[in-house]
Amino acid sequence: MTEAQAGGIEPTIIPRDQHAISRSQISERALTVLYRLKNAGYGAYLVGGGVRDLSLGREPKDFDVATDATPDEVKALFRNCRLIGRRFRLAHVHWGPEIIEVATFRALSPPPADDDGGDRVVEDGMILRDNIYGTIEEDALRRDFTINALYYNIADFSVVDYAGGMADLQAGRLRLIGDPAVRYREDPVRMLRAVRFAAKLGFTIDAGTAEPIPRMADLLDDIPPARLFDEVLKLFMAGQGVETFEALRQHGLFRYLFPASDTALDDDEHGQLITFIARALESTDRRVNEERPVTPAFLFAALLWPAILAQLPGGRLQPGVDRELFEQSVTEALERQLRQVAIPKRFAMPMREIWALQPRFDTRSEKKAKRLFSHPRFRAAYDFLLLRGEAGLVDRELADWWQEYTTSSADAPPPTPPRRRRRGGRRRNGTSGSASPADGDRG
Repeated sequence: MTEAQAGGIEPTIIPRDQHAISRSQISERALTVLYRLKNAGYGAYLVGGGVRDLSLGREPKDFDVATDATPDEVKALFRNCRLIGRRFRLAHVHWGPEIIEVATFRALSPPPADDDGGDRVVEDGMILRDNIYGTIEEDALRRDFTINALYYNIADFSVVDYAGGMADLQAGRLRLIGDPAVRYREDPVRMLRAVRFAAKLGFTIDAGTAEPIPRMADLLDDIPPARLFDEVLKLFMAGQGVETFEALRQHGLFRYLFPASDTALDDDEHGQLITFIARALESTDRRVNEERPVTPAFLFAALLWPAILAQLPGGRLQPGVDRELFEQSVTEALERQLRQVAIPKRFAMPMREIWALQPRFDTRSEKKAKRLFSHPRFRAAYDFLLLRGEAGLVDRELADWWQEYTTSSADAPPPTPPRRRRRGGRRRNGTSGSASPADGDRG
């Protein structure tokens, strides 16, 4: 039994004059939710990433609320509320594109057998469904990392800390709450989240939190491919893709996301494939941080390119490659990948087009180049070619010829102009990060 279950845990209460969070930094819609819950007699707290980021002087991407009101009670307070989720029942309060997520405090342990007031399913230590409600103390210790278990209390503007999260924030330390092995078994995606948060915040992963990851990484094989697709987007489309890639490789996680590519990287004697992926991620990070369009199609095309090359003679795309052999390599690499991480067709199709255009760049004919310019995927494929050239995976003179010709030709399509991102909470489609999967083709 934990201290929280025994009722003996005492939180650290950080008063308003000792923390950095101000209501002026919080979304007006989130404040509306917090105050309506409070005025109805419920506990109302800003929680998770919003509190973490505001405490670090960062702008949160969304604002989540925790309360002792049940989802049905939240829905009764807001006409614009929808209840979602089976694994975790949540309330989403909608205002146009902004969504404030409201979660009810969850319990640490299941109710007695004769209590039908909750719903929890655990299989082999993994939590498949959990809708048993509890106290704020239990909810805090149910959260994954200490820095995500800070609660901003709208009643008195204090920050409530049950897990030492504020000290970890100040130390730049990422630490799991509870036994890491148990927590990773409950939800193996926490291993990916550890890498993502450390890269995003520039934090060090606590030694006890990091130690079990390499030997437990194979638990990711039990995660549905569709969920891993969402996690890959969070990992690589937030502006810290290079650091994230390096950490995934360091902790033995990348192989469970991109197994064939990881094997190819292990066999990369001259480091050209790693350089290629690093350059692609640098380019994507730059576009994300400049608020320019990014699409998962280009990202996945780069991450899977080593898997395709590994099946070609000499491990390279040689001039005059047999088109049928190349297409077979593409198909096999993609089929294997889809068993691990799902890639929706709306991204898989343009990704395949980016690959299919690569052999067509093996020309210095202006006539053929002009025809290639007309392809709707030319700009993304051309960017891909330049990255191959930077990594030494294609004749540098060929890449330079295309760069000069594209720069000087009136037929070349112009780069996609920068586009500002919308600010605020979650969007209707459930994505809210630095770059939306709906963003258009790579400039």
